[in-house]
Amino acid sequence: MQFSFTAAALATLVGYSAAHTLTIDVWVNGADQGDGRSTGTGTTKYIRSPDNNNPVKDITSDAIVCNVNGAKAQTGFVKAAAGDEFKFEWYHNSRGDDIIDLSHKGPISTWIAPYTEGSGAEAIWTKIQESTYEGGKWAVETLVANKGMSPSVTIPSTLKAGKYLVRQEIIAHHESDTTYDVNPARGAQFYPACAQFEITGTGSDVPPQNFDFTTGYKYTDAGIHFNLYSADASTYKAPGPEVWTGGSGSGSGSSPASSAAPAASSTAAAAATSAAATTTAAPIATSAAAAKPTTLSTAVSSAAPVASSSSAAAPVATPTKAPSAGCKRRRSRKARRSAH
Repeated sequence: MQFSFTAAALATLVGYSAAHTLTIDVWVNGADQGDGRSTGTGTTKYIRSPDNNNPVKDITSDAIVCNVNGAKAQTGFVKAAAGDEFKFEWYHNSRGDDIIDLSHKGPISTWIAPYTEGSGAEAIWTKIQESTYEGGKWAVETLVANKGMSPSVTIPSTLKAGKYLVRQEIIAHHESDTTYDVNPARGAQFYPACAQFEITGTGSDVPPQNFDFTTGYKYTDAGIHFNLYSADASTYKAPGPEVWTGGSGSGSGSSPASSAAPAASSTAAAAATSAAATTTAAPIATSAAAAKPTTLSTAVSSAAPVASSSSAAAPVATPTKAPSAGCKRRRSRKARRSAH
């Protein structure tokens, strides 16, 4: 009992330091598309950015899809072609900083949907990538090691040209030994980010459009109510549907009963990985005969982006199970800087 009280008290004290995260831009084929935040300084705004880096915890709210400003469509689009490779770049307060506290361990997934100017809280989403736990590391740990660069995802080469929303999500499990509906001060922390894409190509395949986050995610899902400190991470299943049939990699997901099964699918070859966390990728199926196999790549870039100054308001974190050593190191560094 004394230990639990002390840990909670210390977690409250360190809760003001760096912990949370959000997306600053997208990279296509290794090229930075610029600060795309709707709240940023870039000239082309293509990310529906929240006003700060706080997590979303209520999985029944529209904010679980594209964050709190998800219904605020932007004027810009990431220009890409079917077959191109893209990554999201994440940060905490400034580009290339600590990204997210390492206590916030969890998976990363990527989703695609036909473009909408609304919040995206509809049954339109398809999971095309998933990185969970591999080689003793969570996807978040690999994200931090790669200076905020997400796993690499390849746009299916047969995808129909048009405008899309691409959503990437981090789930932090350091407080998910309980759930938000039981204890609003704790529960899994979700960091969703949505970027607007305009994709060219000659393909005809469309995503299956069958998952709705506000009804598909459940507090009882094993990938949401997950005890990071006692559960076997190697058996972890991310919430939501399976990565589209034909994908390969470590994350298998769990399909809710409401998710419709695809009519056709294709089997893609196992994708190579260049980092500890593996990525599950998938082709898009057609409504006609068997779809052409499309493999999403899983390479994770280790190159650090060029630093620039951007900031987001630091939130007050909810109590964690145990204090983070990373938080203490950051306070120490800040103290040394202020002493000069």
